[in-house]
Amino acid sequence: MAENTPLRIHHLRPAPGANKSKVRKGRGEASKGKTAGRGTKGTHARTTNTPGFEGGNVPLQRRLPKLKGFSNAMFKTTYQVVNLDRLGELFPEGGDVTIEALIARGAVRKKQPVKVLGTGDISVALNVQAHAFSASAKEKIAAAGGSVSEL
Repeated sequence: MAENTPLRIHHLRPAPGANKSKVRKGRGEASKGKTAGRGTKGTHARTTNTPGFEGGNVPLQRRLPKLKGFSNAMFKTTYQVVNLDRLGELFPEGGDVTIEALIARGAVRKKQPVKVLGTGDISVALNVQAHAFSASAKEKIAAAGGSVSEL
């Protein structure tokens, strides 16, 4: 290169010895000597393992169940849970508790069934409408002078 020629990106080259050619293992004695670059003994010195071999662990295809079995997940009903103590906080004066009132106060979300559970106590009479109730919730609501109606 002449001294007044600027250095360009296409003039750059790797340093000598920086790029070595890939070792072609297992291609006979001419490539890397007696063991062809594979060392002595062991799994990698011989042919490769079968696909799915996990080093002696039980393979994935044997760990998973052979048959499908029964799963009702597609038709499973998942309830939003509201406890009695939460109802007592949201409705301290008592009155009617509907799904719309619970949605308006941020206790549940729209378009999902609601189940009332009996955790906690209530002291006011509530007329509760929900999709499902636990037995203890029904007892505690009735004991407080309220009523229960399922949708």
